[in-house]
Amino acid sequence: MANLTALVSFFVLFFFTLTSASEISSSNASSATRKYTHVCDPQRFADQGLDMSDFHFCDKLLRYEIRAKDLIDRMTLAEKMNQMGDNSTGVFRLGLPPYEWWSEILHGVATTGFGTKFTKEVPGATSFPNVILTAATFNESLWKLIGQVSSTEARAMYNLGTAGLTFWSPNINVVRDPRWGRTLETPGEDPFVIGTYSINFVRGLQDIEGFVHVRNPNSRPLKIGGCCKHYTAYDIDKWHDIDRHSFDAKVTERDMVETFNRPFEMCIREGDVVSVMCSFNNVNGIPTCSDPKLLGETIRGEWGLNGYITSDCCSMDVIVHRQKWLNDSNEDVIAQSLNAGLDLECGWYFQRYGENATMNGRIKERDIDRALKNNYVVLMRLGFFDGIPSLESLGKKDICSDEHIELAADAARQGIVMLKNDNQTLPLSSSTVKNIAVVGPNGNVTDTMIGNYAGIPCKYTSPKDGFSKYGNVIFVKSCGDGTPCTKTDDFPAAVEAANNADATIIVAGLDLGFEREEFDRDDLKLPGQQTDLINQVSNAAKGRPVILVVMSGGCIDISFAKNNPKIQSILWVGYPGEEGGRAIADVVFGNHNPSGKLPVTWYTNDYIEKLPMNSMSLRPVPEFGYPGRTYKFFKGEALYPFGYGLSYTEFQYSMVSSGKALHLKLGRLQHCRDLAYEDGAARPPCPAVVVDDINCGRMLEFEVDVLVKNVGKMDGSEAVIVYSKPPEGIMETHIKQVIGFQRVFLKAGESKTLNFTFNGCKSLMLVDKTAYKVLPSGKHMIVVGDEELFLPVQVNIQSNHK
Repeated sequence: MANLTALVSFFVLFFFTLTSASEISSSNASSATRKYTHVCDPQRFADQGLDMSDFHFCDKLLRYEIRAKDLIDRMTLAEKMNQMGDNSTGVFRLGLPPYEWWSEILHGVATTGFGTKFTKEVPGATSFPNVILTAATFNESLWKLIGQVSSTEARAMYNLGTAGLTFWSPNINVVRDPRWGRTLETPGEDPFVIGTYSINFVRGLQDIEGFVHVRNPNSRPLKIGGCCKHYTAYDIDKWHDIDRHSFDAKVTERDMVETFNRPFEMCIREGDVVSVMCSFNNVNGIPTCSDPKLLGETIRGEWGLNGYITSDCCSMDVIVHRQKWLNDSNEDVIAQSLNAGLDLECGWYFQRYGENATMNGRIKERDIDRALKNNYVVLMRLGFFDGIPSLESLGKKDICSDEHIELAADAARQGIVMLKNDNQTLPLSSSTVKNIAVVGPNGNVTDTMIGNYAGIPCKYTSPKDGFSKYGNVIFVKSCGDGTPCTKTDDFPAAVEAANNADATIIVAGLDLGFEREEFDRDDLKLPGQQTDLINQVSNAAKGRPVILVVMSGGCIDISFAKNNPKIQSILWVGYPGEEGGRAIADVVFGNHNPSGKLPVTWYTNDYIEKLPMNSMSLRPVPEFGYPGRTYKFFKGEALYPFGYGLSYTEFQYSMVSSGKALHLKLGRLQHCRDLAYEDGAARPPCPAVVVDDINCGRMLEFEVDVLVKNVGKMDGSEAVIVYSKPPEGIMETHIKQVIGFQRVFLKAGESKTLNFTFNGCKSLMLVDKTAYKVLPSGKHMIVVGDEELFLPVQVNIQSNHK
């Protein structure tokens, strides 16, 4: 929210509208008072003194686009503008109820937004791990299943009158800098992984079986509506005197295409998400919500969005009062945004100033009609007008079921990353470890485990409670003020507990006081005196097992613990959701073999001293000493690299495939594209070809078969990550990039062959300096895992031009 005045105005408008909400609106209805399940119920119209047959927008024989147009054409200009905010007021004379668009479902139905209410009848919903930990599973089927379960609970809550149908999730921004406060909300730092996550999660949220592939996407029904946000180049919240409301992201077109926009393109093209939210920040001098290139030309024109574009909340007010872009008036800013392609505002500017802006000639009414049509077609697809019979049986029994709670626990178990395990200290055995010391500021937390954009969980299992199932727990919070850890009076008690225990679990890390929306980190260190606590406790354990459990979204410089032989094992557990304590204990005691892999690079703290957070360049900048960002471009030594994660067993890879060659003969109207090469590097006769200029069909496909064998003594899962490396000598391109991954479960001694099918246009592509996507000639390398396994793929491009 931009400022106090704006916030007050926002709530006044919301609660004014709330008092007139109909029985269909999710704002304040309950199953006890709700009479109707959808707008176009003949009895509902009759009860309002209306004849539904008079309104063609309720004629189910007509296409949604025609019905939406009929509804909009019946409205006055003032009525139209009142539907342009997240709290749409409805039109009583037309039988149209209010609707609140803003709900969230980042990792389960959340309390954030006005569209969802938890009540006595629906006191909670399943709270899964924050996204950064779920991403660490590298498990596409799990990502989709969490979306499906979350949408089942959301739809059940809608049927009970406590939720809406449109949910503004997921957050698919790239983690460019380790200081970013919203790292916990995202799937990490790799654009392809983030895009793949978004496809699966959104498909889980939206898809109804039997209606996934239809000729007209705008006709297919939806379970709920997802929203990929925040578009685009958004990854600063509040760093020193720079905040997201005033920050102008200076980004090259190459970085936009290659990194910042790629997840959104995948989410729209392959996930068919029905909504995109534009971000607060400017990109190259223009607010994203007012940029016609970013919205109308790219999202809707190039990528073909079937749905609506919404602003982040209070964005119009931010543009006017914080960014002061073009010194626009209130009417100017909504005109700029509507003309750029915005369909809906989370806020009140359109409702308050839109009519005047239209009458003053700043807005065409037909552009208002276009935006409303996009919005109402989505609501029709969601069943707001007609209902969806196959979903109407969902109810209280489908929320917080045992199956859903178990999935939350399993998601946490799958995501936990083991960073260290000297001398195979883990797993612990309950037959020898009877007394367990659980110490540290996060040792008995509950709310901390669910992070932000969370709901009210079905239940909690804290770390202390999780370990209580395996032995006698001696718990010492250790830091009197929690994670800030400035009050150290309990340090002696923690030391004594470790001295008397068979094994010690130190649960340290961060919470939302250190990383969250509107709050970036200043450094990568543990807060307060946590490092001193860990060292004192590990010294007191007298050689008995000491396990450090790190709860955080972003990386933390724990090099002191990595190098301390008295700390035998380290686990990173993200913010593991409502069943996080059970999941942690299950991993520590071997009821689950850890298999998570880091979705972000972990740096040492000196990384942040080498470049400012507001430098948007991903590639190294030698003249300033900037080392580059993310595993794709960072030229330095990481504390733990992207994709790192240990197991209690050992997996061996071998390549079943042999070398590949892709041959491409250009036609007379196809041209070679030059690339920059390092001095002394061999330059092919035809360095590259623009991807859009060639047929990227089957002739450019190739397969890679990887044999994975569990050569250890314990069953377990392995996430196999495959990368491509560009031909040597090409300047200023990525070091490597993820092109695929699969997760496989193998019993001890078992082996399986994983088949990967790639297309050269997508998997071997790079983005050149002028932002063309090109396929380079030469020998590409397919790399599996930690680069011990290579497969060459030769690309030969033959040109007819001399």
